[in-house]
Amino acid sequence: MSSNYTIGVDFGTDSVRTILVDTLTGNILSEGCSYYKLWKEGKYCNAKLNQFRQHPSDHIEALKTSFKTLLSKVPNSIKSNIRALSVASTGSTPVAINKLGVPLSLTESFKDNPNAMFILWKDHTAINEANEINELAHSKKYLDYTTYVGGEYSSEWFWAKILHTFRIDQNVKNATFSWVEHCDWIPALLTGNTNPLKFKRSRCAAGHKAMWHQKWNGLPSEEFLCEIDPLLSGIRDRMYTYTYTSDKSAGIISKEWATTLGLRENILVGVGTLDAHMGAIGGEIKPNYLVKVIGTSTCDMLVIPKEEIKDNVISGICGQVDGSIIPNMIGLEAGQSAFGDLYAWFNKFLMWPLDNFIKKIDVSENKSKKIIAKEIREHMLFELSEAAKELPIIEADIVALDWLNGRRTPNSNQGLKGGILGLTLSTDAPKLFKALVEATCFGSKKIIDRFLEEGVTISGIIAVGGVAQKSDFVMQTLADILDYPISVVKSEQTCALGAAMSAAVVAGIYETILEAQKAMGAGFEKVYNPIPQNTKVYQKLYFKYSQFGEFVDHKIN
Repeated sequence: MSSNYTIGVDFGTDSVRTILVDTLTGNILSEGCSYYKLWKEGKYCNAKLNQFRQHPSDHIEALKTSFKTLLSKVPNSIKSNIRALSVASTGSTPVAINKLGVPLSLTESFKDNPNAMFILWKDHTAINEANEINELAHSKKYLDYTTYVGGEYSSEWFWAKILHTFRIDQNVKNATFSWVEHCDWIPALLTGNTNPLKFKRSRCAAGHKAMWHQKWNGLPSEEFLCEIDPLLSGIRDRMYTYTYTSDKSAGIISKEWATTLGLRENILVGVGTLDAHMGAIGGEIKPNYLVKVIGTSTCDMLVIPKEEIKDNVISGICGQVDGSIIPNMIGLEAGQSAFGDLYAWFNKFLMWPLDNFIKKIDVSENKSKKIIAKEIREHMLFELSEAAKELPIIEADIVALDWLNGRRTPNSNQGLKGGILGLTLSTDAPKLFKALVEATCFGSKKIIDRFLEEGVTISGIIAVGGVAQKSDFVMQTLADILDYPISVVKSEQTCALGAAMSAAVVAGIYETILEAQKAMGAGFEKVYNPIPQNTKVYQKLYFKYSQFGEFVDHKIN
């Protein structure tokens, strides 16, 4: 077989990453990365309101810059043999579009309107709307459209965000023809097929975020949506009925975009999917192995053969969808709304005095003190981890809840808040940091327990993402609390690698995702084994975490 190449594109929360991969060996020949400028400046976001928006122009410019870097040192002999590219992106990250499939914020009238931009996955402004969807879905008046998304619809997802936007912005409502997930819009843009009624929609995004299911022939009924709110009237007919898995082609790259990105014409563009699901593919997911994508949040995924899961419906998770990760298998998704974000919050919390006092110092000392502050900020979590490693694990330890950004799984409730139990005058920063790390790991154990309670077999755990590769302390704590060995994937670009694997199937280089994984997988760099004496104590602390969580959940609800 002659050398062929594919490109994986990963639109993350902060940046877009691209990799060029040799499909014979899996070797990454080149990489590109570009950060979203407006997002980095904090534009269009309001953390106090849990509002997080991203401008489509940010994504377009970052894509161009990333490709420029990716292809700058690649010889023509390789460029001429690039066969396909596929895209992964965050989700649910929808945007309102006009009849031409153009996001409203890319038009003059809405260019600075946050409601016309991508509503990022972690935007929680639609909590009330999610509650209304759940109330009607559980009323037995209609089919329970939340059945295959764990029985609870989240404010992080498609329909809740649409309804909230329509309620608060009549101008956006009047100008909207349809809505599109980010992972569907990018392939549509690259192929030039932006007709909202014709471009291909991701099975993954539709099934896990928009309540799409074969059982009711697509999206929830018009009657159901209209009873939630008449503002949703007619929008369903301007959406889609059919969905496609990531091994399918969305079309051929347009001449315009081939020129813009520096690619040859006739390159295939794969159907997009959610970034974590591509990460599971890149992490070499296999039946009954849980893949944890660990970053700012987590996404926990399993693939189960259809004959094994049969008609069982797993409650309290983020969905089970036929073909959402590996075609012809049932993909299960769960996750935590905050993981690394919890550590980042604590870092920012501790930096407050230094950041604010710098503003008051003499100008002559300003530069050196800013450098010191920068050094402290960048090394704070490492030093806290080193100190926390030395602390004993005892039953009297502080116990914290990891719900600072709400709870995604099990049983979605974005209205929940975090908490800390057991503070004393002897509590210092390393002790509190240790408790926060343990809280995120206890939250992960809740997910594992839910799967096991529902009869799902978990044969092993695979970890991918920045936290998995950078923090020995977090990963050893996670292994001790879960009481499973955890294998960490070697590749730092698993989402982009998964997209490149999918692209290899789209191009016909391999027949299945599993074949592409076998040929292109990066393997594992480390295994964390649980330490029995730590696990024994953590079982008792986990019981306290569970009791504390039940108390807070009950009091808030």
